[in-house]
Amino acid sequence: MTQQTAKTPAEAAPAAPPAEADPAPQAPEPLPSPPLPSGPPRRVLRAVARWTVAVLVLGGLGAGTAFGITSMERTDVPGLATESDGRWDYPELSLPALPAGSPRPFSDGNVGEIHHADLRRLLLPAPAGATVDKKLDGGWVSTEQYLSEYVKSKRSDIAHTLKDSAPRHVTARGWTMPDGTSTRIYLVQFNSTAFAQGFLDEIVLDTTSGVPLVGTSETSEMDFDEGWSGAGEVDGTVSYVFGEQKPYGAAQVRQGYLVAGDTLALVVQSRKGKEGTKSVPFHQTLILQNQLLG
Repeated sequence: MTQQTAKTPAEAAPAAPPAEADPAPQAPEPLPSPPLPSGPPRRVLRAVARWTVAVLVLGGLGAGTAFGITSMERTDVPGLATESDGRWDYPELSLPALPAGSPRPFSDGNVGEIHHADLRRLLLPAPAGATVDKKLDGGWVSTEQYLSEYVKSKRSDIAHTLKDSAPRHVTARGWTMPDGTSTRIYLVQFNSTAFAQGFLDEIVLDTTSGVPLVGTSETSEMDFDEGWSGAGEVDGTVSYVFGEQKPYGAAQVRQGYLVAGDTLALVVQSRKGKEGTKSVPFHQTLILQNQLLG
């Protein structure tokens, strides 16, 4: 919205012309319009013109909303949900304000792809109906809390690698939905893009088999998520998505990693019972978190 500033009386009053100012030159008369070709009546033409203008105006207003989703299928767009597709009702998202003079991570003026915004403001908010985890309420958390998401036997090794990678900040948010699905999202910001990608490559991803090296605290039986298409990803970001084909323990677990510049995101969803976790809300959560980081 364009901000309008109040004008002083002096500004509002029209300036008086000079005492001996020459009269303004007359604008040339417009050429007579050519006669309309024979066709529909004038009232029909006027109606068509009005609808054309309306379509153009609405198209202009919708241009901003369409940004980033024009290449996605309807079923891949988080905002285009249907009653039966299982998507969660997330609040309207917006990017946080930046410090004065700081660019976005993937803009031309940010070669290092650094996130200058408050990392906590880049966490995806909980959807409607969720019960927020009081320990993971969107604030700063310790590296020990982040490490608790991994298999106990591997935490010591991961802690050593994490220390060498020099993380700057760790923030997290968690919630549980009415159907019992639990979600935890962690954002880990490093000193550079190389550290973020290097940490993922060294302790999370086996580039030979394409499956996580360590799994989560709930399971170590993770496979590549064949249903993940990467739709909605922001240019410059990468994603690695895994999940249990069936529950190997009390709950079925899905796990996704996003790397956006200097920041790594870990998204974990789990749900107890035979039905397990659903791919639609999991992929929706990944897409939206990725867009906030981009």
